[in-house]
Amino acid sequence: MTVNKENLVRRIKVAAHNEPADLVIKNGKVIDVFSGQLLETDVAIADGMIVGLGDYAANEILDAQGCYICPALIDAHVHIESSLLTPGAFSDVLAARGVTAAITDPHEIANVLGADGIRFMLERAKESSIDLYVMLPSSVPATAFEHNGATLEANDLEPLFNHTQVLGLAEVMDFPAVLNAEPEMVDKLAMTLKHSWRIDGHAAGLDAQGVNIYKAAGIRTDHECVSIDEAKDRLARGMYVMIRQGTVAKDLPQLISLVNETNSRRFLFCTDDKYPDDLISEGSVDHNVRMAIKSGLDPITCIKMASLNPAECYGFREKGAVAPGYEANFLLLDDLEQFSISKVYAHGKRIAENGQSVHHHTHSAIKPQAHPLKWPALAADVLAVPLGPSHKAHVIGIIPNSLVTRNLVEQVPEQNDHFVYSPNRDYVKMAVIERHKGLGTVGTAIVKGFGIKSGAIATTIAHDSHNLVVAGCSDSDMIAAAEHLKAIDGGMVVVNDGNVLAELALPIAGLMTDSPAAEAASALKELNEAAISLGASDSFNPFLTLSFLSLPVIPDLKLTDTGLFDVRAFQHISVPID
Repeated sequence: MTVNKENLVRRIKVAAHNEPADLVIKNGKVIDVFSGQLLETDVAIADGMIVGLGDYAANEILDAQGCYICPALIDAHVHIESSLLTPGAFSDVLAARGVTAAITDPHEIANVLGADGIRFMLERAKESSIDLYVMLPSSVPATAFEHNGATLEANDLEPLFNHTQVLGLAEVMDFPAVLNAEPEMVDKLAMTLKHSWRIDGHAAGLDAQGVNIYKAAGIRTDHECVSIDEAKDRLARGMYVMIRQGTVAKDLPQLISLVNETNSRRFLFCTDDKYPDDLISEGSVDHNVRMAIKSGLDPITCIKMASLNPAECYGFREKGAVAPGYEANFLLLDDLEQFSISKVYAHGKRIAENGQSVHHHTHSAIKPQAHPLKWPALAADVLAVPLGPSHKAHVIGIIPNSLVTRNLVEQVPEQNDHFVYSPNRDYVKMAVIERHKGLGTVGTAIVKGFGIKSGAIATTIAHDSHNLVVAGCSDSDMIAAAEHLKAIDGGMVVVNDGNVLAELALPIAGLMTDSPAAEAASALKELNEAAISLGASDSFNPFLTLSFLSLPVIPDLKLTDTGLFDVRAFQHISVPID
């Protein structure tokens, strides 16, 4: 928040009872995240800041009617693009859920449009009803083993550090580059530390020694813990551990039992990647808070993990608490145990009530650069998966509601020494098609666990390089799905027998729509229903799961446009075993 002498003088006068406050909240119970207690006191607000607790005169009175006055929430790590929404529409959904700040990483659009994509997100963030901050993408591309739309080096990022909403360097995914002190990675790390900014981690699968290396490099957080032991390794080395609960990655049930009164200050909540239908139906980090309370953790501790803890982690001296000297970002809760939110305020202004944002995002005049989908004409033989004499193959094994996969070795169905779909064994074909430069590279693999028995599903959201990824039981349907997405400039589609059953156009870099959240959520419902009609499992989200099968920085086995990738060995491997 910008501070000038006039504002400062007025706040002091209001705090000293020499001028009336703009707003005083009466008859509420303040959730004190410092002491862990409830305070029955009034709250005085002037110029969007809390200036006092106690009895104050005011120009306006807000009767809390016995509600709890709770610090507003902060999502510690989220990719807006994964909501399929632009920043304005995204912020309206979060505001309704009590989230008034989010730490975002625009590496999805950066992998497509480069620095121009980051600037687009920063400009659109100005239209937001909440505070959106940016960590600059550290790994574009995520690895050198695939093709994406852009490369960001340290000199591309440095000018962006001058932006007021930029906080530091986003999740460092290329662990080998850190381990080997590769010059480009060292330049990014040193540049960030020179500015005294923060560096986020991505320590998926790293052991304790790997965490040592990350911490020595100045990396302070990790949101990829999937086990208690991993979280303990990070805590012992002074890292903040983000407990993630998103659409695919649902780590909170496995981790929340580790949190206690002693260590809770080092835990944060995040969503990472969450679709708009889940944001609307479940919520953002407010859902994390409710789940944590339900698990038996003290409610005020849970609230602290979504407010004061992320504020302190990211250096927000005026966020995260209901206390003098803090921004007037607060919630009124009808029920503490249920964490039911009735009103949401940001900077002293009401921005949501009864689950609805008072703002309604409209189409913006700020448009991104065009980025048409490009690839040569696809023939069926491009999607072939040849096998060796034993017909044994490396198979990507889906783990429901996890970004991690299994590296399975199985004897698969074949015809003429090529993989063929078998409805009884739950194998489907998968392909990643380079879409940015028309290089013609196509990677193919075998996936187990989708459940699809006919047709194909495809999307241009394929983390992190965002090529086109398609999975299906028919080469012709896979090709039809890919070509349909080319025709609509990117998105998501379900095809069966050559017919489009459902679609969602994502013309902004093949990642986002300018439509409101409710429209995107409705389209997603139709897509999921169509995928389930093909046999896809309803126990996990098929599209978001598919979109992460191409991310070669999360174990074990992934597929890029250049082939099958063993993440632990950090190298390509062949599909056939012999």
